[in-house]
Amino acid sequence: MRAILLENVTKKFGDFTAVDGLSFHVDEGEIFGLLGPNGAGKTTTIKMITGLLRPTSGRIEVLGMDVTKETMRVKERLGWVSSEVILDDDLTAMQNLWIQAKLYGVKNWKERAENLLRFFGLEGFKDSKVKGFSTGMRKKLEIAMALLHSPEIILMDEPTVGLDVVSRKAVWEVITRVNKELKVTVLLTTHYLEEADSLCNRIVIINRGKKVVEGTPEELKNSYAYDVIELESAVPLKLNGWDVIYSDGNKYRIRVKDAASVLPSLIMEVGPQNLRKISVKRASLDSVFISLTGLSLEEAGGIDERKLQMILRRARR
Repeated sequence: MRAILLENVTKKFGDFTAVDGLSFHVDEGEIFGLLGPNGAGKTTTIKMITGLLRPTSGRIEVLGMDVTKETMRVKERLGWVSSEVILDDDLTAMQNLWIQAKLYGVKNWKERAENLLRFFGLEGFKDSKVKGFSTGMRKKLEIAMALLHSPEIILMDEPTVGLDVVSRKAVWEVITRVNKELKVTVLLTTHYLEEADSLCNRIVIINRGKKVVEGTPEELKNSYAYDVIELESAVPLKLNGWDVIYSDGNKYRIRVKDAASVLPSLIMEVGPQNLRKISVKRASLDSVFISLTGLSLEEAGGIDERKLQMILRRARR
């Protein structure tokens, strides 16, 4: 059975279209990635899957149930890890789990909570206040709370946003264990290309609410990953015969199959005296996105106010 199915889903807020005709499916047992820049429509999509937002048009099913018609039954089968902080710092780990149990009506919650804390290596901190937890410990507790009612699917909306590299990779290990050992299907949204490449069985890349491409990380890299040469010249260039995918003033991005073989001829055509900067992005998911859109993920997204506020909150602790 397909865990999640979206068919031609659109969500509008007035005249603004946040999600535009989006279709994809998530198979049971996989880690599926929804990849795109800030503002691409990832969080809006997650909120529609959970029933928090109704689609303007299109159909969403979770485990065969229509989300708009069986919203409460769907919510019982889903867990959700938000990118926003949901923990109460003045309560202990067990007290936070108790609140979650009350919200979901989980009976005999204490044994389940203790098992989850043990699974995440937090059993020694169950009576400690969350305000003293590291960032990685906090994220593990949030995931434990999302799993408390034994959902079959967990939605993770940018779960590593604002984390340092070490904490991010620790969360990757947790996500993999949840999927493999607890047999939970994972839908992960992210704008970290390395994260999607490391974790996901399949990926949908979206930009400005629309699906750009779908496939496994290897399929996308094999089909769309070119080397991208970025150069800046002292004078405007006419790069006839070159696959220029982006230009801004005297800055250019050129898509090639093998940068090493063409760099000498490109430099001679530009003229070494005119060359200010030149660099190469080797074939990767990053170059897939650039190849398909002309922009990097960061350039396509702009400022993420939510991420900024989260970083500021953590800095004040």
